[in-house]
Formats: sequence, structure tokens, C-alpha cells
Amino acid sequence: MFLTISTTGTPERPATDLGFLLHKHPDRAQTFSTSHGTAHVLYPEASAERCTAALLLEIDPVALVRRGKGKGRGGAPDAALAQYVNDRPYAASSLLAVALATVFKSALRGVCAALPERAASPLPLRIEIPAVPARGGAELVGALFGPLGWTSVEARPVALDERFPQWGESRYVQLVLEGELRLADVLRQLYVLLPVLDGAKHYWVAPDEVDKLLRAGEGWLADHPERKLITSRYLARRWGLTQEAMNRLELVRLAEADDIEVEALDNAVEVDVPAETPDEAAAVAADDAGGDVAEAGDDVAKAPSLAALRRAAILAALRDADASTVLDLGCGQGQLVQALLKDPRFTRVVGVDVSVRALTVAARRLKLDRMGERQAERVSLVQGALTYTDKRIAGYDAAVLSEVVEHVDPPRLPALEYAVFAAARPRTVVVTTPNAEYNVRWETLPAGHVRHSDHRFEWTRAEFRAWAEEVGRRHGYGVTYVPVGDDDPEVGPPTQMAVFAGNTTNEKEGKTG
Repeated sequence: MFLTISTTGTPERPATDLGFLLHKHPDRAQTFSTSHGTAHVLYPEASAERCTAALLLEIDPVALVRRGKGKGRGGAPDAALAQYVNDRPYAASSLLAVALATVFKSALRGVCAALPERAASPLPLRIEIPAVPARGGAELVGALFGPLGWTSVEARPVALDERFPQWGESRYVQLVLEGELRLADVLRQLYVLLPVLDGAKHYWVAPDEVDKLLRAGEGWLADHPERKLITSRYLARRWGLTQEAMNRLELVRLAEADDIEVEALDNAVEVDVPAETPDEAAAVAADDAGGDVAEAGDDVAKAPSLAALRRAAILAALRDADASTVLDLGCGQGQLVQALLKDPRFTRVVGVDVSVRALTVAARRLKLDRMGERQAERVSLVQGALTYTDKRIAGYDAAVLSEVVEHVDPPRLPALEYAVFAAARPRTVVVTTPNAEYNVRWETLPAGHVRHSDHRFEWTRAEFRAWAEEVGRRHGYGVTYVPVGDDDPEVGPPTQMAVFAGNTTNEKEGKTG
């Protein structure tokens, strides 16, 4: 396998700076041992005007088969000859990608103590690889490299045999890339896309490959139009790993769009079961474990927790609305989804949350991996942000925003409103949120504090009604209000609930809400 990296320069900024950036001196040929062969780095030309670094990887196909015990490409029992006679010593693949990461480890990370500014700046670069397997042809090569800033992407098909043009073209291309990019970015692109073009990997793909993909794809993969294909092929089409990577890439994309850190989005799981206040944490945990709670030494069970009352109120509102397909928007760890599945009238339940960690907890809570086929058809968990329109959540009878709106920054509330009430537009929307006036009744909650550290605000009853009435007016919903918990005559209930009833047609049953 062979790859060259070329650049041009001036007397002030000589091209031989490439040696500093790659951490390989142009005056020496160097040899490195890799897991499946020997890598050589040499410089066919090195002057102030032009410098070319070449990576030559010598693969021992016999040793490769022995190391893999016949597994991988060409390792099928009925393809014994293919194990020894194949393209692996010649065509760029995951073997060359691993050699790149081994030999140019510091350059891949963009580290260069001698020339840090040069490492951080784009360079005029030309990449040439004589033989690249391209499952998808030259068109796929263009689709993968075209969006990455290259001014020229040339993928010349290699003939099966030049002496017999009637035989047509092989699945290999000669790849030439030209443009001004950071060297580290280029190496990371090649590390990911070479095995993607080949459509195979020479080693077992373990869960840590997701982290490798995201590190190498930082800054370009999340917004790549072919990110799904790239992710699937890089992870050897392992569905579970591909889904995990896609979810994490979506978080990156959303964080970049809002100019915030990913951790600020994926912060839903702080404790196993979220609670309204420190006093209520034990009650909620016990409620999730199986129902009512009782203090130590008490023989009489206490009243259900506020979390249980809230779920009961939501379920009652959905039944009154005659809903059968329900969205739990901001589903967190799946408590409401679990409750919905216990009622057969809800034939389709979808939990949506921006937090991958929360969805992982929800999947464990619901025992999705052990759920029967018929039950599994009723439920799905989807990663997504509620402040973005999403065609996946359109067409449902009802949507629930339970203890969600207070986690949204006020400037983002109009985006949430549009995504739910205008774009998705379910027939019924149920919204619950804390009543700020009731906070004085929580003895352990300091004055002036909100109930949860992630709450951006908490509304009084008047503020909540003003918001709900305006949303209903703008989008054609009537609104009714339901107290949840003890309705204190002075400060109202601990949780306030609004039920939005729209006039959209329920096509399934042919009636209006």
C-alpha cells in the first residue's frame, strides 16, 4: 500500500516544514512495526518549494491470515485460496488507516511543538493513493470527500486489465485530492474514510470504535451529508454501535448549532430517578420501585408521591382525549413511557429525549432487549432535541411535555412551541410544570431557589396560564387547566397541568378534537 502527502512552500515558509508537522525528518528513511506489517516513511523530494512524504506499508498476507485465524474478508471456509491471494498488500484499506494512526500519531492530533501555528493553519496539500477500493465507485468517493473542503477530488477508475479494455473497470480507483486544509484534518479524514470506501475492516469492531470514530470525525463528521453511511460502514454495519454513534453525532450537531458544550445538552441523568426536591427523592424512587411509600416504623402507607400523581393525571387526560398514539417529549428515563405501555389502549408510544444517557437508562427500565415482539412494536425511543422540527414526531394523537418546559432557556421556548404545536401538531398536548408559588411549602427548599438545578425558570400560575393561552391562540388550541397534587387555597397545587385540545382532524377515527 502506498500513499503520498505533498505540499508547496516559499523561502519564508519552506515546504520542508512538512517534516516537522509529521514528526519525520526528510533526510532519513524510517521504519515502523505495525500490527500487520512494516511501515516505511521516506521523502522522494524535499526542497523549500516542494516536499513529498510517502508512506509505504508492507503487508504479509500469510501472517495476516494466521493472526486473524481465517476471519474477516476472504476468510470464509469456501474461500481458502482468497485468504492468501487478495488485494490486501496493495489496495488502501483499514490496514493503511491503522498504519497512519500509528506512524503519524502526533500529526493526527495536530500536535507540533516546533511549529504550532503551522500545524493549526491550512496548507496547500496533494494526497495521492494509487489504489483505493471504492464500493460505490468514483461517485461515492466524490460524495465522501467533496463536502470536506477539497478544491479537487479526482477518482480515476482502474481498468481490470489495460490490455483488455472490453473487460471494463475494476472496483478500484486512483485517488488524488487537492486543496488547502489542516494536515491533522486530512489525516483524520483518511483514517475514517479509507475503511469506509473499502466497506470492510480487517479486525473485530469493538465498542471503543465509536469513540475512535467521534475523535477522528471531530469538526466534520456531524454535519457530513453522508454521516449515516460513513458511520455504518466504519463500524462494520453493527447496528447497535451505529445507532450509538449517530445519537452522539446528533448531540454534537445540536450543540454546535446552539454554540454550547455537548455536556450541557446531555445532562439529563444526574441521579437514577429525578425528584422535585430533596424531600421527594426517596418518595419518587420508592414509587418507581412499586407504588406507595411509608416511613420507617409506619404501618400505614403514605399518599402516592407527586411523581405518581402527575403520571396518573397525564394518563387520565390522554384517556379523556381518546388518544391511542402518544409522544412523550423529553421522556427522560422512561417512567411515563412505562406507565403508558401498561394500558393497551395506547397502541403506539414514542419516547423522545436529547440525552443519550437518559435513553440508555430508559431502555434498561423498559427491558427493551427482552421485550416480546408484539410489545416491542408498540414502543420506540428516539434521540432528538425538542427545539428543532422533526418529521419523526408528526402524525400522533397526543404529545406530553411533562416537567420539560422549565428546562428550556426562555429564548428557546418559541422554537419548542413551533416544533410541537405548529410542525408536529398532535390533536392533544399535555404540559405539566412546577408551580413556583407552591415552593414556599417545601421546607427544605431555600427561599428563592428553584426545585432542580437545571430549571431555567419556574412559572407562577398566572405566568403559566398567560403562556398557555397565547400558545393556544396562535395555534388553534383550546386550553383547560388541571391541578396536580394538593390544591393549596393560598398557593395552589405543587404541579400545574394544561391540556391543549386542537381542532385538527383525527384521520384514524374521522372525528375532531
